[in-house]
Amino acid sequence: MKSASTQLASHLEGETTTLATCWKVTRKDGVIFGFTDFDQNLMIDDVTYEARTGYTRTAIQTISDLSVDNLDIESAFDSEAITAQDLRDGVWDNAEVLIFLVNWDDLSEGKIVLKRGMIGQVELKDNLYRAELRGLTQLFSQNIGELYTADCRADLGDERCGVDLEALTVSGAVTEASRRYGFTDSSRAEEDDYWKGGLITWVSGANEGRKMEIRSFASGVFTLFLPMPSDIAVGDAYTVQPGCDKSFETCCSRYSNGINFRGEPYVPGTDAVLSYPDGK
Repeated sequence: MKSASTQLASHLEGETTTLATCWKVTRKDGVIFGFTDFDQNLMIDDVTYEARTGYTRTAIQTISDLSVDNLDIESAFDSEAITAQDLRDGVWDNAEVLIFLVNWDDLSEGKIVLKRGMIGQVELKDNLYRAELRGLTQLFSQNIGELYTADCRADLGDERCGVDLEALTVSGAVTEASRRYGFTDSSRAEEDDYWKGGLITWVSGANEGRKMEIRSFASGVFTLFLPMPSDIAVGDAYTVQPGCDKSFETCCSRYSNGINFRGEPYVPGTDAVLSYPDGK
C-alpha cells in the first residue's frame, strides 16, 4: 500500500485531480536530475523537475514473489540533460530512480512514491531512446559471495591476480578500419587469438577514452565484442592489453601465475556429480 498525506489522499478521492508524475534520477557521479510529465517545470525539495511531455511508459507493477520488477520508458532526445552520447558512454548506467506522484496545484500536500529502482538496459534508435527501470529486487539476484569454480574468480591484473598488466600493454594504430566492429593493425604480429578477451582503449579519434573487449584476433585483425559508439578510422591510436580465459592451464603456461590462481581446477564437475556405476 502506498502512503500519502491526509490532504493528498483527500485530493485523490475527489471527482477531479491535478496529478503529475515526477522522476528523480541520481547518477553514479552524484548529479541529480528531475523530470515530470506536467507541462511546466516543478520545484520539489530544491530539485527542478523539467517538463517532459514526449515520453511514454509501461504500467508500474510490483510483483509479490520477489522477482525483478521492470518498467520501460521511451522518449525522444528533447532535453539537454540526456544525450545519445552520454547513454552510449554509460553515464546513466545503474543510476538510481525515484518515481512519485504530486498534486501540481498544491505541492505542499506531499508525494506518493510509486517506484524505486535503477536504470538497466538502454536502447537507442534514431532520435529515440528506451530505458529499462529495474526494481530494488534486482540486487537480490546478484551473487555477493563466491562459489567453487573450476575457472579463476580473479580478473587479470587485479590485486588477487597480481599480473602486471602495464608491462603487457602495447600501443598501436589502425591501418584499415571496418567501421565500428573491428579494424586491422598490420604491425601486430602476435599469434592468433593472442589478444582474444583483452581490452582495447582508444587514445585518439572519435572513440577517444572509450574501451571495448576483443572477441577475436588473427593476422593483425581485431574483432570487437560490441561495436564502438563512433566509426573507427585509419590512424586512430589505441592501447591494448591481453585477456585471460581464466583456466588454470592459461594461468600457468602463459602468465606463470599458478600460485595466485583463484579457482579450484580439479573440483568435480556436473558430469562427475551425475555419474553412476554402469556395472562393468
